[in-house]
Amino acid sequence: MTAPAPAPLPPPPLAGGGRAGADALRPLLDTVLTALRTGAEQRGGPLPAGGPDTVTAHTTAALGDVLPAHGTGDHEALRTLVHTLTAGAADPAHPLCAAHLHCPPLAVAAAADLAVSVLNPSLDSWDQAPAASTVEALLTRTLAAEFYDTPRADALLTTGGTEANQLALLLAREQHGPHLAVLHGANAHHSIPRAAWLLGLPPARSLPTPTGTLDPAVLDEALAHTPGPALVTATAGTTDAGLIDPLDALADVCARHGATLHVDAAYGGLLALHPHRRTALTGLHRAATLTVDLHKIGWQPVAAGLLVVPDTDRLTPLAHQADYLNATDDTEAGLPDLLGRSLRTTRRPDAFKIAVTLRSLGRDGLTHLIDLTCAAAHRLAELLDAHPRFELHAHPTLTTVLFRPTPADDTHLAALRRTLLHDGTAVLGRATADGRLWLKATLLNPHTTARDLDTLVTLLEGRTHR
Repeated sequence: MTAPAPAPLPPPPLAGGGRAGADALRPLLDTVLTALRTGAEQRGGPLPAGGPDTVTAHTTAALGDVLPAHGTGDHEALRTLVHTLTAGAADPAHPLCAAHLHCPPLAVAAAADLAVSVLNPSLDSWDQAPAASTVEALLTRTLAAEFYDTPRADALLTTGGTEANQLALLLAREQHGPHLAVLHGANAHHSIPRAAWLLGLPPARSLPTPTGTLDPAVLDEALAHTPGPALVTATAGTTDAGLIDPLDALADVCARHGATLHVDAAYGGLLALHPHRRTALTGLHRAATLTVDLHKIGWQPVAAGLLVVPDTDRLTPLAHQADYLNATDDTEAGLPDLLGRSLRTTRRPDAFKIAVTLRSLGRDGLTHLIDLTCAAAHRLAELLDAHPRFELHAHPTLTTVLFRPTPADDTHLAALRRTLLHDGTAVLGRATADGRLWLKATLLNPHTTARDLDTLVTLLEGRTHR
């Protein structure tokens, strides 16, 4: 007699926005939150100790068979892998994790991002994201108006500064043609020359920035010997030192030569929302395009980039049509056309977490976070400047502090940074300035205290002068 076939297993629960989805998520979230805590307790510091080999071994052992014949169930999978991810993370919420423009996300922004993951809207057609598309339209226009006092200022959501810079060069190429010359300071982000290469433009020309910022006189001389149309990229918040180019003076030079100005303000752009610090960005509004990142100063989960323009017509070259997404008769009937809002098709509504954050904090709450991080950077700079065994490169413009122990050569400095990483005690970056290597602390955690900074200096002193 043949045994009856086993009853088919029901499919696993979906997230979704209804009651069933919420009921399915609630116990899973408890498992995730517990694993986040236990993983952080196991790690104990800003980074897992032991270096790449140790982390790889622990992660590989925990992961085991990536595609097992039989599943372990939701709770075991989440408990094991979230714990492992957290234990092996570089945690930007730890005050001694200060190497990169890698901010700790606000809890409210992460919670908003969960709602996006549950509902899974895709901003490639209105019927996949009705409310989300409205949120994005309202948010982008509101933020664009903070940078441009023009009637139709607009912005696109991007994956970050790299995509925003690529879009800026693309728009300039479409306006000026394929022989567009791209000039940038040696202090510019690497995505600028890479975008020129990607778009088939002539190789971008790098101008020397020995003082860390682009000199208007150097740019003037370069443009005088540049035939044809030119795009100049200035920087408001350099990656290495957080410096801001003299934007107004550079805009004057561009205007004199008929060159287009793009400003990469991925790091420093949000200062435009600050009633007092925005003067550091004088001249920013004179750019044809701007890059801004809210997953740097802005405290958003990745991704939260913007390309900002003074008039929405500048985005016309991005228009694209696909019948199954934006059929002409649908658009004429009033369904919003979203394809021209990005080079991507499927994309998350990253505007939502930003909108939730701005509603939660307000302008005053956001500017307070900016003040806290700038104050922490100045406090660290003062500690190092007053310390006889450290050399400070310069007092910070934004939240980046460059310094080096003395005496120490570049080889020793690089080895010291790697030792801290291997031990899991501190995450510091590195930058070259004035022909020398410097340690870099990028302070983006508004909860960093004076005691945390004292701990960092004491740790470095002990590692350097044993």
